[in-house]
Amino acid sequence: MAQVTLKGNPVQVNGQLPQAGSKAPAFSLVAGNLSDVTLASFAGKRKVLNIFPSVDTPTCATSVRTFNKKANELANTVVLCISADLPFAQARFCGAEGLDNVQNLSTLRGAEFIENYGVAIADGPLKGLTARAVVVLDENDTVLHSELVKEIAEEPNYDAALNALK
Repeated sequence: MAQVTLKGNPVQVNGQLPQAGSKAPAFSLVAGNLSDVTLASFAGKRKVLNIFPSVDTPTCATSVRTFNKKANELANTVVLCISADLPFAQARFCGAEGLDNVQNLSTLRGAEFIENYGVAIADGPLKGLTARAVVVLDENDTVLHSELVKEIAEEPNYDAALNALK
């Protein structure tokens, strides 16, 4: 179990984020068309997993915008924005913002993702959502970088995540 904070208040997070050098756990998440999408769906591509509680919060929205902007510069890379938001809300947000360089995935039917990636918020007002984290994978699903953001209300270290792909 890890501990992060939400506006300075301690929040427990169940599990452990996959660490650099380990194999990423398989997952199945829900795409915008309500189909199930697996890690294997992105075989042969490098992956940035931008994991956050909800696109309806300012910091989460900023992370999606920032990764969308930087995704153009990444060869053979897909940015997966993963949250508990329903696919309809994710699509509405990206449509309103004109964001088309990221792929949104919902944990709607992805309880095993939340557990296996060690991002399950276990207490406090966000209990049941995912903590803010970034996991970067190579083409073979080996973890190159992982960050569990210590303060949920703060942005991840974009440079560290993207530098792992250089």
